[in-house]
Amino acid sequence: MAAAILARQRAERDEDGDCGFSLHSARVHEDLGNEEFRNLSLSGHVGFDSLPDQLVNKSISQGFCFNILCVGETGIGKSTMMDTLFNTSFEGEAASHSEPGVRLKAQAYELHESNVRLKLTLVDTAGFGDQINKEDSYKPIVEYIDAQFEAYLQEELKIKRSLFNFHDTRVHACLYFIAPTGHSLKSLDLVTMKKLDSKVNVIPVIAKADTISKSELHKFKIKIMSELVSNGVQIYQFPTDDETVAEINATMNGHLPFAVVGSTEEVKMGNKTVRARQYPWGTVQVENESHCDFVKLREMLIRVNMEDLREQTHARHYELYRRCKLEEMGFKDTDPDSKPFSLQETYEAKRNEHLVELQRKEDEMRQMFVQRVKEKESELKEAEKDLHEKFEKLKRQHAEEKKRLEEVKASLEEEMAAFGKRKTAAQLLQQSQAGQGAGAQTIKKDKDKKNSSFL
Repeated sequence: MAAAILARQRAERDEDGDCGFSLHSARVHEDLGNEEFRNLSLSGHVGFDSLPDQLVNKSISQGFCFNILCVGETGIGKSTMMDTLFNTSFEGEAASHSEPGVRLKAQAYELHESNVRLKLTLVDTAGFGDQINKEDSYKPIVEYIDAQFEAYLQEELKIKRSLFNFHDTRVHACLYFIAPTGHSLKSLDLVTMKKLDSKVNVIPVIAKADTISKSELHKFKIKIMSELVSNGVQIYQFPTDDETVAEINATMNGHLPFAVVGSTEEVKMGNKTVRARQYPWGTVQVENESHCDFVKLREMLIRVNMEDLREQTHARHYELYRRCKLEEMGFKDTDPDSKPFSLQETYEAKRNEHLVELQRKEDEMRQMFVQRVKEKESELKEAEKDLHEKFEKLKRQHAEEKKRLEEVKASLEEEMAAFGKRKTAAQLLQQSQAGQGAGAQTIKKDKDKKNSSFL
């Protein structure tokens, strides 16, 4: 009934000329309760065909972002290729060959073309392949890519998200620069691309392709692709599901890896100025498809498949990281019985599991605390016992020393008493001797007196 009323109102507006709706074969059935139906045909312009234009205008106002990771040995021409690719001189310091390890340097730039703004981030791998031990050279690169995924995931998991103005630093394309040896891929190249193929769109390019002949270059390309297939390395394939670009992408897939030459020098060739590299034997034009595949790379990377690279990064690589990360956190879509599992149930299950784990850890800590208390009490009892024994020992030593000192004191007192007796005896002897001497003198005086009286 509501649909019939809405259709009737639209028809009335069409008759008045207020609105131009167009439904070329629209039919609305109204159930009037007596099994009678009325057919309504509307004419006019509905307007939802302007949605693509609205989307384009909104995207242009917001701007776009694109992040490129350049992986290759120092001096292979990564910075020059980026300058050539975007026809811009990007600021950056040349990396030395004395880096202790692989260090990633990210630089963000704001580019404008017509009325389109592009926030471009270029990530360089300084020191890649310069160490004697190259076993862990890929790890800083993988860690950087995972760190960008983690930053986006943390923003996505927030209750109050701001993905609209969030600076997306996820790597959309990885240009892997291969040295033009003409023989085969290095072990470092195979290991690194194998570690990166599940995390980023890997596009192999042969750098400085002007240093190798055309016949050797063709054989080198075939050798590289066969080694990548035999080692299970999955590089980015240009999509062929869109009919508008299926033919050109299928053709370009057959040209992988692209053999490129980079140069920012401008050389005048006839009546026009082109970017080229001059040699004593001739000039290599960067944008001449008979000289190198630079134009093919630029067309595929920027003009045709830039949006697909962004979509593949989000829908494939980021979703894989997100799924693995959430599964590690305990979130699942189905329960053990393959039944749908809601986020609330997952949260409750994880919360209960976390509470059980906390209770278990609390019990363990309590038991450990009791055990440590018992051990500490035992140690204190042992220390108390030792102190008691030492105290008893010192007490015995003190008693023995006191007894010895008392014996010495008694001995000294006896000696003092004997000495006093001897002293007293000596004094008495002296007194007696002195008395006898005085008596003898008195007798002598008396005798002298008597003798003198007789005379």
